[in-house]
Amino acid sequence: MTINAHLTEFAGKPVVDFRHEQDGEPSDGQPGSSAPGSQTSAGDVAWRVATWFDGPGFGEIFEAFLGTVATAEVTHLVIGYWGASYDQGTPDPVALLTVAAGRLPALRALFLGDIVMEEAEISWIEQSDVTRLFDAFPGLEHVEIRGSQALELRPVSSQVLRTLRFESGGLPAEVVRAVGDSDLPALEHLDLWLGTGSYGGDATTDDLAVILGGERLPALRRLGLEDAQIADDIATAVAGAPVVARLESLSLALGTLTDRGAETLLTGQPLTHLRRLDLHHHFLSDAMMARVRAALPGVEVDLGEQEPLDDDWLYVAISE
Repeated sequence: MTINAHLTEFAGKPVVDFRHEQDGEPSDGQPGSSAPGSQTSAGDVAWRVATWFDGPGFGEIFEAFLGTVATAEVTHLVIGYWGASYDQGTPDPVALLTVAAGRLPALRALFLGDIVMEEAEISWIEQSDVTRLFDAFPGLEHVEIRGSQALELRPVSSQVLRTLRFESGGLPAEVVRAVGDSDLPALEHLDLWLGTGSYGGDATTDDLAVILGGERLPALRRLGLEDAQIADDIATAVAGAPVVARLESLSLALGTLTDRGAETLLTGQPLTHLRRLDLHHHFLSDAMMARVRAALPGVEVDLGEQEPLDDDWLYVAISE
């Protein structure tokens, strides 16, 4: 499985590309998908700002965006490809965003790294210290970050953040611990793609302990601990985790879940209160799949993408 399509919707708004003048399209600040003659407000869409191979520098495009669009109205922003990781001249998008914070006073939702396989494998996406984003934009309610190369996060505090997602082929343990140590009383939805050790995913269930304890996340209702090489260990930890009792949705999808992990889920605390349990991309036997369905008759259970069991080769859905 790879990520091969850019976002078309983000946090409830359609994504439109900011058209740089070198695209051969008018850079008039109007969403490219709006009807001719329409006066779509800059706050009606999620703006995607990106460069391309052999295109102008991302810094130039971002500055053109700031100077063209009514950025005081922009609430949703998607940052796409900002240059090759091997290019020493590639700018740090977090630094550009923090400097421009005063020109984006209404920003509420940010996706950092809408980069597909043709532009860079997920493991090649170079991030930086994203803590700065939360400091610069205290009104952020929805944050998604793709890629974990050089990714850093220190504990943050936000009274309004409701959704936080990290997509990676290997999420560093220090980032996982920082999420757990953050002050996020309004957080309702948390997704962590934990990945594999081959790509920096060195988190263990001990690193997840504070998150699974739930005391620091009183509003959490949707939890995803996904794409994990240690999916069976996570299932065992989840089976007794206090946070589970208040969840509406739980996802252990995209990882290496086997019958061993599913057995601990079934023999642990009840999961019948869930609305949805997502286990897609798994290594369960037919018999175990039937047991899971039978044990959770009122729960929407996703058991799609059953992978062939080979104890010598269990693989997560997204790593490279």
